[in-house]
Amino acid sequence: MRSRAVLIQGTPEAPSRRRAVAALFARESSNDQTLNRGTRMALDVNEWSTMDATAQAELVRRREFTPLELVDAAIARIERVNPAINAVITPLFEEARAAAVSRELPTGPFRGVPFLLKDIGAMQKGQPYYLGNRALRDLGFRSPFDTPLGARFRAAGFITVGKTNLPEFGMQTTTQPLAFGATHNPWNLDRSTSGSSGGSCAAVAAGMVPVAHANDGGGSIRLPAAWCGLVGLKPSRGRVSDPLDMRELAELVVSRTVRDTAAVLDAVHGSEPGDLFLAPPPARSYITEVGADPGKLRIGILTRTLEFGSHPECREATVATAKLLESLGHRVEESFPEALFDPAQETLLLAPLSRAVGHGIALALGAVLGRPLTRDDVEPYSWFVVLQAEQPPVVFEEYLKAAGWLNQWARRVARWWSTGFDLLLTPAVCEPPATLVEMTPPEDKPWTLLSKIQQQVFFTYPFNVTGQPAISLPLHWTAEGLPAGVQLVATIGREDLLIRVGAQLEQARPWSKRRPPVHA
Repeated sequence: MRSRAVLIQGTPEAPSRRRAVAALFARESSNDQTLNRGTRMALDVNEWSTMDATAQAELVRRREFTPLELVDAAIARIERVNPAINAVITPLFEEARAAAVSRELPTGPFRGVPFLLKDIGAMQKGQPYYLGNRALRDLGFRSPFDTPLGARFRAAGFITVGKTNLPEFGMQTTTQPLAFGATHNPWNLDRSTSGSSGGSCAAVAAGMVPVAHANDGGGSIRLPAAWCGLVGLKPSRGRVSDPLDMRELAELVVSRTVRDTAAVLDAVHGSEPGDLFLAPPPARSYITEVGADPGKLRIGILTRTLEFGSHPECREATVATAKLLESLGHRVEESFPEALFDPAQETLLLAPLSRAVGHGIALALGAVLGRPLTRDDVEPYSWFVVLQAEQPPVVFEEYLKAAGWLNQWARRVARWWSTGFDLLLTPAVCEPPATLVEMTPPEDKPWTLLSKIQQQVFFTYPFNVTGQPAISLPLHWTAEGLPAGVQLVATIGREDLLIRVGAQLEQARPWSKRRPPVHA
């Protein structure tokens, strides 16, 4: 399978081509407008695979290349690499080509840039929508409408070329749905991408597209970003409109550069009438925060979990990042919200609240299917753990008690930022990328995966509960060459601070030239 990969770093002409691209951007706008397209510098699909979305949009804006050329190049890359990693499960190639040549293609900031949509969350009308589930796949279900975020991606100029893989209902920290097969990590095909945005992360890491849609209800942006070597920002609650008003869910993208993340957030943030949650408005555009001085910050650090320490590589990643932050003038000290280590959350969060969520999913899926859900409609893990279909209904009093405790716990966690700290630094995940075998539970005991998931979301899930923004940054690779990202968490509404510091770290320890062995 690895023979399908193309190593850009291994091609002798790559450095000269990169210099040519740099020169392309350096030319004055007046020269760009009179450029003879017949003699322009030719860029192949490999060249575009290394360019971020901002750079690709600039090529279209300067009329160096057309949206169709970018889309065709992305399709060629997907066809070349996807058989090895299985990131794209629903190609939308002809629809994308039609959109690329349409006069109705919006003139947004990313006009013509190829894009992938995760197959859960944001919807664009008429596209297949399966949630990693075989019953919806067999039904051929399609999105009945645009969600606000789906519409905003389109208005920004992105052209959706396909849908990406995810675990069933997005409820696992690995992307191995039985309905579509496992997504393989391009850094090592035997390893998991994590989840649930594993398909999107694998696709971006492998150079298929520069950015892809992702969402996060417990770490599903940050975890796979950490295992695939990408930037993954979970915005504040209410920053991006959510028509379901799900307290713990946030949506955005995964990318290779901080500037892409900032620019996409500029394009899609904001509320819709009737939204239950509203985030504080930003003081200025997020792209202007890239390169802005973050000042001298006070940063807490945490490297251990409730029951055990982090893997040595993940601890090393966090400590090394702390030293880098100190070298940049910030103050880092061992401090963190003590509420993170309250053992009560292990029982209350996984009992009546999770059972209510599971029953809600079952009812919603049954409504789409037009009949009660059966065991054959879902994976064994989903039946026993996610849907908890064989458990009794939630007792209302138990639900209220758990919800009340959770609200108070969230306040205790968030209160730490009011004690003089600006950011919290942690590993994004407690271990480097696990193998696909390690993330596959026995068929007769699917619930055994749950303890693994609980360990892996320890650093991420609390900030879904509190609604705070958090970012995963690719600042460390293990001795085996596997990514191990770190996480920074800010107080609610301070994505600007995360972007400033993220850009500062990106400049101090660049990661953009790193390529996985499987790359377009």
